[in-house]
Amino acid sequence: MHGFIECRWDRWLDEDDRSWHGAIDLTHLYNGRSYVAFGALFGVRDTTTFRPLAGWRGLPADVSREALADFESWTSDTTGASWITWAELAATDWDEVANELDDCVHEYRRSPDGTWELHGRNTSLDRFAELAGATDPHALYRAGRTYPEDTEWPDGDRCFRIGRLRRKHAVPDSDWSAIWSVMRTLAGVHGDEGVRLVVWFAG
Repeated sequence: MHGFIECRWDRWLDEDDRSWHGAIDLTHLYNGRSYVAFGALFGVRDTTTFRPLAGWRGLPADVSREALADFESWTSDTTGASWITWAELAATDWDEVANELDDCVHEYRRSPDGTWELHGRNTSLDRFAELAGATDPHALYRAGRTYPEDTEWPDGDRCFRIGRLRRKHAVPDSDWSAIWSVMRTLAGVHGDEGVRLVVWFAG
């Protein structure tokens, strides 16, 4: 994923003077590759697990000069582009449950207050294999296709479970907090509609 966070002055300026500017290149904020996240946000490779928030909108007609110049350097390799405003992200129901079962087994760990928190997907697979008696690697990595929903394997202060993701788990803060933090800060200056994420995908 490549792109920019853009902003524009929405306050005190004439309509003709509200051009978008590239605030920061995403290479400084994000270095991951998560198709479940890309699908939940932009419909990349997956439009069924979650309704994409901003599926393949293309580049904005008024894209910033900085983003356009970078995009054009990738043009022959790009597979699509989209954008989403901070206003849309701020209004998102991050607790929304996925439309379908996740292929990966979920590892939960007990928090200090006694509640279960998602620790990861397909993590601690050696231990999961012992508990589930799984010997087939395909079954191990795609346990959601092998076991019924809500099947659990308790293991002390952790538990393995077959289930559905919530949108916040598909787009975890551990990966995206830097992007959200910059957008939130800029929105405090430019307004929620005056900040957007413009992205494109290569290869």
